[in-house]
This record gives sequence, structure tokens and C-alpha cells, in this order.
Amino acid sequence: MRFTNKNEIKIIPSIYTVLVAIFVTNIFVNLELMGSDEPINFSHYVPNIVVVVLAFYVHRVGQAFDFDSDGETLNLKNNGVFFSKFMEYRVKKAEFPKRKLGKYRFSDYFFYSALTIYISSRRRRGYKKYTFNTTFLTRKKKKGMLSSLDKILEKSKATA
Repeated sequence: MRFTNKNEIKIIPSIYTVLVAIFVTNIFVNLELMGSDEPINFSHYVPNIVVVVLAFYVHRVGQAFDFDSDGETLNLKNNGVFFSKFMEYRVKKAEFPKRKLGKYRFSDYFFYSALTIYISSRRRRGYKKYTFNTTFLTRKKKKGMLSSLDKILEKSKATA
């Protein structure tokens, strides 16, 4: 099974632009208020604080996710969105034979979801852990990914 969330994350650069525009507008409003006789309260800075928190959240979860379980290997990849046409940044990759998949854990919260996979290794004891951001995957793709990982684990347990 192969899929990506490229269609779902096309909105992220637009959200960045809107948040920057709101932030700059609020700065100019605050500068204008400083020049007037009205005292500046904390409430004048609340919109900028909210915008910064939202921008941090969008930056944190706004990542492209690619999943490929066709063939003998399992490929997972996270990549940043904003400059992804020009360069790869914030890249996290895992490419390994399916038989090395030890277990996985899927965390799905309301505003964030992540896939944590554990890969067995011959060189050291235990598992190597990778966490991938899957927030912008559709529910159907998440279910397909989890069923594909379940099938891989069943096959590896049957052959072991």
C-alpha cells in the first residue's frame, strides 16, 4: 500500500501567510496605540501571543508524510512543507525490511497524531524507535496504514 498526504497539506503555506499577516497587523495596531494617550494593557498583546502559539503548532504538525509498504521494504518519511519544492528539510526517514518491524504504536489525539515504530536490530539489543507525524492524514488513510502494519506483523510472526 502506498500513499501520501500531499493534497491535505497544500493549505499549510496559506495558513502561514495568514498568520504572518495577522501578526504584522497587530504589531502596527500596538504601535499606533503606543502613540496615543490610551494606556497599553496585556490584552493588547493577547492576539499576538495567540498567533505565535498557532504558528508554532502549524509549524510543528505541518509535515508531509509518505508511506510505502509495497515490495520487501517498508518506507516511511516525514518532510517539511513550506520549502519542500526547493529543498528537503525537517526530514525523518525510515527504510527497512519488513521482517525487522518489531511493533508499532499509533497515538491519535484531537489535534495531533503520530506513528511510532520499533525496528529490531542484530547489532544491539532492543528496538530502535522512530516517530512520524501523521496529523494531516485522512481517517481512511490512517486505517489503511494500520491494517497494512498489522498484516506485516502477522506475516513476520508466522515466519518466525
